[in-house]
Amino acid sequence: MGRNLIETIMGAVVLLVAGIFLAFAYSHADLKPVQGYGITAQFTSVGGLEVGSDVRINGIKVGTVSAMALDPQTFNAIVKMSIRPDVKLPVDTSGSVSTEGLLGGKFIRLVPGKSKQEIADGGALGRTKDHKSIEEMVAQLIFLATADQPQAPAPVGQPSAPQ
Repeated sequence: MGRNLIETIMGAVVLLVAGIFLAFAYSHADLKPVQGYGITAQFTSVGGLEVGSDVRINGIKVGTVSAMALDPQTFNAIVKMSIRPDVKLPVDTSGSVSTEGLLGGKFIRLVPGKSKQEIADGGALGRTKDHKSIEEMVAQLIFLATADQPQAPAPVGQPSAPQ
């Protein structure tokens, strides 16, 4: 009977320590959505971007993707973002969908411009670059490597291939 009690207490201690560790990791991992002012951007392709994805400037998280919708007229993806209140973006800021490495998650990469005017709450990014998947980039590379390659001349004494 005493052994079961010790095992139960040890199990409770392990669960308590695991809960404390998870709470500490969540509070220090910057996983919470950013609360701030909202901006929107239109993309023709978002390639796996999800609500809750990061919005970054030079690798620093400054916002969160708060919603995504489809524009019924243009069929573009409309991405709504929440940006930290202390980050004031110029009106000529551009955005693109980027990937964290080869198999990583997607995030919005912002490149601030030089304008003195700032994007107001509810404003929109004027310039965006669309996401290119790895498959599209590999296909372009293969196309560039094989395009306009001259055919080797036929060896002397053999007829050349019809063109």
